[in-house]
Amino acid sequence: MSRVIVTGGAGFIGSHIVEELLQNDFIVTVIDNFSTGRQENIDHLPIEVYNHDITHPSVIELIVSLSPDYIIHQAAQVSVAESVKDFLFDEKVNIKGSLHIIKAAIESKVKRFVFASSAAVYGNPVSLPVTISHPTQPESPYGLTKLSVENYLKMSCELFQLPYSILRYSNVYGPRQDAKGEGGVVAIFSNQLTENRAPIIYGDGEQTRDFIFVKDVAAANVKALHAKENICVQVSSGTCISINELFETMKEAAGSNLYPIYKQERPGDIRHSILANEETKAILNWEPSISLYEGLHETLRFSKDKQPLSLNG
Repeated sequence: MSRVIVTGGAGFIGSHIVEELLQNDFIVTVIDNFSTGRQENIDHLPIEVYNHDITHPSVIELIVSLSPDYIIHQAAQVSVAESVKDFLFDEKVNIKGSLHIIKAAIESKVKRFVFASSAAVYGNPVSLPVTISHPTQPESPYGLTKLSVENYLKMSCELFQLPYSILRYSNVYGPRQDAKGEGGVVAIFSNQLTENRAPIIYGDGEQTRDFIFVKDVAAANVKALHAKENICVQVSSGTCISINELFETMKEAAGSNLYPIYKQERPGDIRHSILANEETKAILNWEPSISLYEGLHETLRFSKDKQPLSLNG
């Protein structure tokens, strides 16, 4: 069986990828510094786990010693707001840390490097839906670091023949997502509704997002291991919803009578986003399988199970 190293494998998306890999008979090793990842996300899984920081050069030696066949690189600083506040830290994790993993992949001669990129590389779209050929003009340090790593991967392929699959995620949501700090808006709303606290919406709430369920993202990552060529594709639902509509849908599902509080929009936030996914479906033989309605209910159930006495209804 093939060995896959998942960086950030104890995190929200990473832990779901680990489960999907195990279901597809891979041997899995997780590297995570647990700054945001949680042991409880992977405690139940038959895997090797190394508590290690990707920003430390020693991670290169560790990875090479494990002789991986593949690497799925999920570990990152993922907050747009934090990237604006502290772009030096954002660069340290997302560029320097990623370069350590890329160097280890080159030295290990892995069969493929799968990288978690983001729709943030596009900035505010000039046309919708966004296709993979859309100009890349990041409007946040976070988006800039993701685009930089994409370019490093392409150059690593040219210089060192490192095969790669770049996956540009839309807004990923689902169970295990952190509702603290920047966390995904679905996780934040879910947590606030569960605790009977009025959710906060930044801006007028008419900004739109393309939400993709985390298990669909995990499936795309495993499919990307088997790509026949170097690819850069979008992992998305191909549909969008406004933040106001999202809240109303979740409010109804939670049986809540709360109303949101509106605050000033945040710097770096994109106004509208919807990513085309037809090319991804064809290249990866992949299809989103969970509707937004189903995914929101599963996410709310997860929050309710964590705090079973707090959810109205």
